[in-house]
Amino acid sequence: MTLSKEFTSKSFMARTNGKSEIDPQELDASHELPASENADDPAIDSASRASADSSDLQKLKVERDTLIDRLARLQAEFENARKRTAREQQDFRDYALADAIKTLLPTLDSFERALQISSAEKSELHGGIELIYKQLQDALVKLGLRPIPAQGEPFDPHIHEAIEMVDTSDAPDHQILEELQRGYKLKDRLLRPSMVRVARNPKR
Repeated sequence: MTLSKEFTSKSFMARTNGKSEIDPQELDASHELPASENADDPAIDSASRASADSSDLQKLKVERDTLIDRLARLQAEFENARKRTAREQQDFRDYALADAIKTLLPTLDSFERALQISSAEKSELHGGIELIYKQLQDALVKLGLRPIPAQGEPFDPHIHEAIEMVDTSDAPDHQILEELQRGYKLKDRLLRPSMVRVARNPKR
């Protein structure tokens, strides 16, 4: 009985060469962690990718809206700057033109006085003065110069300057009786007020 047990033990040791042989696959299989339940689920991967794409798209939309708003603001600022520059240039031209025409107004006054003095004479000199005066007047009218109506008009302190108040019963109160010096406007800008005599008639 003892001999049989020893033989069996030696026979087993001979097969294993004194070592315990264990299949590595069995060992790995026994120690392998269980797989995640959702690791190979394609539906979850697709949902995750869709969520990421949606987030990226939302960010792009926000960036696009920001850039469009910035562009609109820049366009508005540029348009305002362009209009302001054009307005300033026009104001400068009008101011320069007004100064130039102001220097010519005394010349117009001299022509008018000369024509009044020589109005009774129908000489060649009178005709020449009248022609030059009309040419100068036409040129200034093309530039925007306009005479201010005065005689017979109601007195307006914005465009008329009263040199004298005349008591009279022949005209309504504050009516202009006489124009002493013609006033002018350049387009809508007052260059020089009319110097006038004004009626004073409290009864009318």
